[in-house]
Amino acid sequence: MMARRAQSYPQVTPTAADLVDGAIVAVPPTLAAADALRLARRRSVDVLAAGPRDFVLRDDLARADALGVADLPVRRLTRPLPALPARTGEIDVRRALAAGAAAVVVVDGRRPLGVVRRAPSAPAISLRPRVERVLDADALELLATAGHLAAALGATAYVAGGLVRDAWLGRADDAHDLDVVVEGDALAVARALADARGGALVEHERFLTASVALPDGRRVDLVTARSERYEGGGALPRVLPAAIAQDLRRRDFTVNAMAAELGSGTFSLLDPLGGAADVAARTLRVLHPLSFVEDPTRIFRAARYAARLGFTLEPWSARCRALALELAPYPNLAPARIVAELEHILADAEPARALGGLARAGAFRLLDPRHRAGRTTVARLEQVPATLDWARERTLPAPGLELIAAALADGQRAEVATVVLRRLGLAGAALERVRAALDGATQLAARLGGARRPSEAARLVRGASPTAIPWLHVTASAAERARLERRVAGAGAGRPELGGDAVIALGVARGPEVARVLGALRDARLDGEIRDRLGEIDYVKTWLQNAKKEG
Repeated sequence: MMARRAQSYPQVTPTAADLVDGAIVAVPPTLAAADALRLARRRSVDVLAAGPRDFVLRDDLARADALGVADLPVRRLTRPLPALPARTGEIDVRRALAAGAAAVVVVDGRRPLGVVRRAPSAPAISLRPRVERVLDADALELLATAGHLAAALGATAYVAGGLVRDAWLGRADDAHDLDVVVEGDALAVARALADARGGALVEHERFLTASVALPDGRRVDLVTARSERYEGGGALPRVLPAAIAQDLRRRDFTVNAMAAELGSGTFSLLDPLGGAADVAARTLRVLHPLSFVEDPTRIFRAARYAARLGFTLEPWSARCRALALELAPYPNLAPARIVAELEHILADAEPARALGGLARAGAFRLLDPRHRAGRTTVARLEQVPATLDWARERTLPAPGLELIAAALADGQRAEVATVVLRRLGLAGAALERVRAALDGATQLAARLGGARRPSEAARLVRGASPTAIPWLHVTASAAERARLERRVAGAGAGRPELGGDAVIALGVARGPEVARVLGALRDARLDGEIRDRLGEIDYVKTWLQNAKKEG
């Protein structure tokens, strides 16, 4: 008996058209977001097409409505989505979704057929080898403890944000705070961690966060995974506990929207928005078109990250930034938040690059839409960090924020300068110092240049405000700056060897006379009239004789 040949069956490979699970509706690009939102809800669609390659999500339309900008045309709210031909294979569709796309649009030529929305579950990737290159053994053990304690309490702990980004990037040169996100009760986990490690606990119950300060000086910040709802551009959000996926979707950039779970010890990577791919491309990408409208301070953070990491804000995100700046000002944006971002920039790596990038992007229109930053403003902002370094080396007081404020106000119309200084929170003595530095710079420079004796220049330097001399340093040409540095260096020299007790012992009366004698000694030293301690003693004796004759 002959054996029957086995029946063969054709292999079926699903195409993009087979995977479509949502409809798409075409709308005019000029349609108002509010009208487009009503249409999307009525038709039960999540994606609308405002052009062959211009798509807008219903979630983004709802966000525009919540932020009070629903009169924007939908073309201002579009985002790039992969548009794949109907016959594209399933693997390519899944790959696009796994890379962080909110949806894949399936097209037949130029006509959209529908969308694929369901993202596949990505295979687990262990981040542990990368994290071990960034953190020391004690920090790793501490994170493991937090993960185990969370699991014991029925919660799940993750490390998220900058540490995950830098571990993926391979940067081990920065010290990291340990920030733990808890899917569950972060306060309970913080209490357990403080008990287990003998740490001091500070709770912020209103914000569902806590900090644990450990005996070795480390600090662990624990926050409850949360969602955020913004009710106006620049306003602080309302927060609610949420799952880790929602927590990642509330963040600023995809590269900061990655997490690694702690319970298993493998640091399994969660990357629902394609942050790893953007890290590899050294790209900053916002999560939605109104990200900078929700929180305009993200514009400052983008500049800081770009400068420190060598990343670039990708084109679509740059357009989102431009939209946010067009909608300025933001009455709900507190000056303290802008000041805090500027101080972070000054304390971070590459502050000159960050400040210059902000100015070139027009970011300071957040302070006043009429503000314009030309080449002079850019150059002065970029000079501020170097001036602060120089001042620190000379132990000169130099308020960084006041120098930034002066650079932003200088050359602007009077009414614009006034608004800029106010929006930077300057008032009282600080405001007066900035105004005096701006108004008196030319005169002070002329007086310093015309000083005939070193002591005269030194008195001018000592008598100037903490802002005035550094501002001259910022605004000077290279040659003028070199002369100013020599003048300031000279002002710090000439310190007398004799102190107050010594001149009193020589016969100077206690009180204001001591300061006058020491000042005269210092001037005589600067001018080369005295060269040693014996010369100082003779000078004081002569001074006393003259004072006695005059008396």
